[in-house]
Amino acid sequence: MEPVELFQRVAATVPAYGAFLAEHGVDPARVRTLEDFRRLPMTTKDGYVRRHPLPDLCRDGVIGDMIAVSSGSTGMPSFWPRSASDERAVAARFEEVFRDSFAAGERRTLAVVCFALGTWVGGLFTVNCCRHLAERGFPITVVAPGTDRREIARVLPELAPHFDQVVLLGYPPFLKNVIDGEDLPWHEWDLKLVTAGEVFSEEWRALVCERAGIADPLRGVASLYGTADAGVLANETPLSVELRRFLAARPAAARELFGASRLPSLLQYDPSTRFFEEDAGTLLFSGDNGIPLVRYHIADEGGVLPYDRLLGFARDHGFVPSAPGPERPFVYVFGRSHFTVSYYGANVYPENVAIGLEQPEISGFVTGRFVLEAVEDERRDRRLTVTVELAPGVSPSAGIAEVAGESILTHLLRINSEFAAYVPRHRRRPDIQLRETGDPDYFPPGAKHRYTRG
Repeated sequence: MEPVELFQRVAATVPAYGAFLAEHGVDPARVRTLEDFRRLPMTTKDGYVRRHPLPDLCRDGVIGDMIAVSSGSTGMPSFWPRSASDERAVAARFEEVFRDSFAAGERRTLAVVCFALGTWVGGLFTVNCCRHLAERGFPITVVAPGTDRREIARVLPELAPHFDQVVLLGYPPFLKNVIDGEDLPWHEWDLKLVTAGEVFSEEWRALVCERAGIADPLRGVASLYGTADAGVLANETPLSVELRRFLAARPAAARELFGASRLPSLLQYDPSTRFFEEDAGTLLFSGDNGIPLVRYHIADEGGVLPYDRLLGFARDHGFVPSAPGPERPFVYVFGRSHFTVSYYGANVYPENVAIGLEQPEISGFVTGRFVLEAVEDERRDRRLTVTVELAPGVSPSAGIAEVAGESILTHLLRINSEFAAYVPRHRRRPDIQLRETGDPDYFPPGAKHRYTRG
């Protein structure tokens, strides 16, 4: 559906959006071109969604047949209705991953949903989308142990031998913890991963592939860009992964392209179902969902790259990707801007620190989870502190802290030009605090992890 056609449909059928347009003095009949569309006022969660009764936000004022719940930084719940037809449209993103990356059209596949189950959007939404693929003829069987590691370890040995491949779907740090912590024959099961919710590094992808026995990183791990607001908006393809791996090895080229000292997720999207725009370094999208959204400002930092522009940029830097991919635009996503720490005027991103902990000299001793803080010491001097979760069975030691600190510093200086330029030399090395697995103050079991504080 073209953006103008979507706008006209939403303006005519969604009571809240009609009221929103009237409030802003917009006559829907005058919106006829894409240029008209781009001049429409943006919608936001606070300025649009939370200001109207839930039925008024839905098509024809009718709440869909299922509701997901999300909470922002305030903890106030937001409700996101959806219907089976919404899920069928979103299932196309899952279909592309399972078909083109995992060859699941010809292989018996066990899809193991490891997202949290319940009112949250991830688990049940993923279960339903995988079942839609089975309806479309894919030989896929779904099991949903959720985030219960004991249940994952119980059902996999019984079920996996009956299938050609096993796909784990979940948040990146949780899947890594399962692979690292459960003594299971991952290498025998032709494992694949589908992740969502967090940006990870290419070092993380390579490390997890090695530990899980995934031979082809381009086709063995695929990230989805999903939100509670609208389901899955975009997905990694072998082409986008190959381009991202190229850029990960060339920080200067990545900074030139993305304008930042951190590597975003790089995905492709279908403009016929989701329309992205960039506004001052953040993303807007439009789509027909359970709550139809027009020019919705989701507050994710990122941008849009046309297919020809990105492929041309790669060629200009001497790289021609070998992986096939759809000729569709790319969206890149850094995540929310407040998940950073300011230190001597430099923005330090969790992604910068994560790469240091994913190096071979330290990765075997840690889970990959950490908390990044800029704190004042007893002299009121600012110090960069990284509290690191140790792998199960590993005890804190000065040697581990030394290796972790050196590795984090090395890659901060390599990747983050602001850090190298702004932070005095004697203040660059982070203080490393080591905590055992599941520390209740920093790494409580079951909670979605936050990588920064204060």
